[in-house]
Amino acid sequence: MRVRTRFAPSPTGYLHVGGARTALFCYLHARKHGGQFVLRIEDTDLERSTAESVNAILEGMTWLGLDYDEGPFYQTERFERYNAVIEELMAKGLAYRCDCPKERLDKLRVDQKARRLKPRYDGRCRNRQVDPETPHVIRFKNPVDGVVVVDDLIRGKVPFNNEELDDLILRRTDGTPTYNLTVVVDDADMAISHVIRGDDHLNNTPRQINILRALGHEPPRYAHVPMILGDDGARLSKRHGAVSVISFRDQGYLPEALLNYLVRLGWSHGDQELFSIEEMIECFEIGDVNRAASTFNHDKLDWVNQQYLQHADPARIARLLSPHMGRLDIDPSTGPDLVEVVKAQAARAKTLAELAEISAFCYRDFETFDESSAKKHLRPIARESLERLASAFELMAYEDWTPEELKRVVERVAEELEVNLGKVAQPLRVAIVGRAASPGIDETLMLVGKEATLRRIGKALDFIAAREAGA
Repeated sequence: MRVRTRFAPSPTGYLHVGGARTALFCYLHARKHGGQFVLRIEDTDLERSTAESVNAILEGMTWLGLDYDEGPFYQTERFERYNAVIEELMAKGLAYRCDCPKERLDKLRVDQKARRLKPRYDGRCRNRQVDPETPHVIRFKNPVDGVVVVDDLIRGKVPFNNEELDDLILRRTDGTPTYNLTVVVDDADMAISHVIRGDDHLNNTPRQINILRALGHEPPRYAHVPMILGDDGARLSKRHGAVSVISFRDQGYLPEALLNYLVRLGWSHGDQELFSIEEMIECFEIGDVNRAASTFNHDKLDWVNQQYLQHADPARIARLLSPHMGRLDIDPSTGPDLVEVVKAQAARAKTLAELAEISAFCYRDFETFDESSAKKHLRPIARESLERLASAFELMAYEDWTPEELKRVVERVAEELEVNLGKVAQPLRVAIVGRAASPGIDETLMLVGKEATLRRIGKALDFIAAREAGA
């Protein structure tokens, strides 16, 4: 079988991480089997579909690196084809016109629920001759007996009795085709071999299989992926925090980290946690996806992203970090090489946004000292070490402002004062960073530079003096 998968989002909003995971599974299955991955935009909901949403989907796919082989195809450009298929079904007696008013259908639904029956159309118009000039819909004449078995690659065989299925609408009163018709025609025309999608579509599948068979097509293989939940057990949504792919990008997550996290939501390969895209393609099997829903854990995503930040090419991370520095009104060209900042700081941050925040001290003076850090380290006892350091730094030539020389100065001052290195390094770190956490003191001094170091030590000495005066 020639493997062809498709990702078919509706452009009614952003690209949700649940959709991104489905796209990833489709992509991996196609790549693993030497097949094609198709992108289809299901935009027949004319009221809700927007160009902005289409752009958000395309932007998200591009950022994630999920390259499609064909498409994007737009259903709104295929209405002529859908109408031809509907006419074919009508000619074969497999579809019919229905002019039942909304009031009747609403009452029918209420009555069925009252009798604890599954709401479905009662077939009133199946054998009626409805005037084509009057407002009407076109319904599919679903088989009334027998069983449709969905042989799902994840859930196994799932049977549906035809008598419980609806004569679903193929074309609305306004002439637009419905989802269940368009998806069937597209899957057949595009020779889709495997339909991998969310399990919220499972109940549509037997209806779509019946339409496919009515048109003389063999159904594709189906795999219905369980949904992603929030930490409260409800379906993942905005109230759980960021859920759009682009929002994760803007918060400073790496695309490969997000893909790695998503592939592990409901799938595993032994105890392995981190996968390159090549390893995903090699190891992924759609049949190994769990049947149970998975819970989105932001802390686990942070951990995965941190691993990638630490081990990625520093030059690439610097390029990605630059716009995050810009959002802090920092021009990276005005300070140390951003690549060197990444090398020093990447292991300390979970996201690019956090990396920018903790690296801001390299480019501009901070406004205030961290209160707890200053209280602990900027005490009168630290004045002498800071004064000696300032004097030593003042005498250093710019070409000597290297980590090695800076470390020697700090060690020498500690020896002169007969205290351990931490008693000198920590007050110095708070003085030049504003807090008690930074890379090694030699790296930190190197990144901050001579002028800023002397200026900030002066500020720390003023702080200590003011503290003494107020004591």
